[in-house]
Amino acid sequence: MSDDRLPVTTAPIPVPIAVIDRAEALRKDLDRERAAGRTVGLVPTMGSLHAGHSALIRRAASECDVVAVTIFVNPLQFGLGEDLADYPRDLAGDLEIAGEAGATVVFAPPTDEMFPGGRSATTVTVGGLSEGLEGASRPGHFDGVATVVARLFNLAGPCRAYFGEKDFQQLAVVRRMVADLGVPVQVVGCRTVRDTDGLAWSSRNRYLTGKERAAAAVLFRALEAGADALGGRQRQAGEVRRVMAATVAAEPLALLDYADVVDPDFLAPLDLVGPGSEVRLLVAAWVGGTRLIDNVAVTVP
Repeated sequence: MSDDRLPVTTAPIPVPIAVIDRAEALRKDLDRERAAGRTVGLVPTMGSLHAGHSALIRRAASECDVVAVTIFVNPLQFGLGEDLADYPRDLAGDLEIAGEAGATVVFAPPTDEMFPGGRSATTVTVGGLSEGLEGASRPGHFDGVATVVARLFNLAGPCRAYFGEKDFQQLAVVRRMVADLGVPVQVVGCRTVRDTDGLAWSSRNRYLTGKERAAAAVLFRALEAGADALGGRQRQAGEVRRVMAATVAAEPLALLDYADVVDPDFLAPLDLVGPGSEVRLLVAAWVGGTRLIDNVAVTVP
């Protein structure tokens, strides 16, 4: 298993940020940049920016002339009883983080600007990839993700779009949508940024109490245990799942949702893993009242 814990690198020199809240204004701004010969990087977010988002923005700034960060809490990807109303929002803080990381444009629209009437009459569904794992635990979630990302790509136009690997299933869904629909966007996956104990940075980490925050590191320990089992020549995926589940079960404040071993391209659950193959270990668990997800890539010895 590769170590996804990344050092914090020096951010680009902050530049003035243009804050846009109208869809057509974003489209015109980025079209103008491309007409001037500049390349565009897009970093879609739901705000509540943290070190993981900063890494995405810095990567985009290192590869593109213009970096547009979108901040929109998408109601379509929240299910019944999920935390839409309570999802953390801090536009002023987000602008500071985005600027320090090298963003040049922030698109922060109201819901009616993205979806007239607050909803979308059109839904984008990516079959197969959307149905298991998070799709099983959160029905309709990836329809909401694909629909809003399609809308953002339509507004942004040809660009490079940066997504974190922490939401690995989301990354796979977006890549398949782009391939199937011929969208002129290059999707760039970026490694997960972790705290020193391995916990992946997430906006939902803010919900954790001190004890829960310490307990949440069990997700990464479970992934490490699964990777160690594969490194120890375990070839039965079911046994690897058992090892990960047992690791989570040993933490009293954590409740497992799923632990799985899948093919990284199709997200299909595996029975056996072959030597030299690439697999993805995924885990989701509740820690207190907060649901967290994580994953790692493993090259099987």
